Amino acid sequence: MTATSAATSATIPTSLKLPGALKLQLEEDAKQMGMSLHAFMVSTLADAAQRKRLRQTFAQDAADALADMKASGKGHSLDDVRLYFSQLKEHRQDKSAPPAPLQPKKMG
Repeated sequence: MTATSAATSATIPTSLKLPGALKLQLEEDAKQMGMSLHAFMVSTLADAAQRKRLRQTFAQDAADALADMKASGKGHSLDDVRLYFSQLKEHRQDKSAPPAPLQPKKMG
């Protein structure tokens, strides 16, 4: 086992000093979810770390898409995107056929 995989699979003790009011709030939240305080904090921290990574990926994907649009001069108008998602919603509610795929158009 490598050092990296050992560090990611083992539990490593750590210490958190929490303000009293926050600890009480976390204890109540954990209780409502039927979890121990420890399990609730671990889950909450894992969720926050995952959201951060998803935001980073989203931001990079957006920057890449913008660069592609600028390089190709093609993209999707906001009105076309809104219409597409409106039609997709209708389709998912079994009210219409699936919308035609969006086709990039010359922008500018």
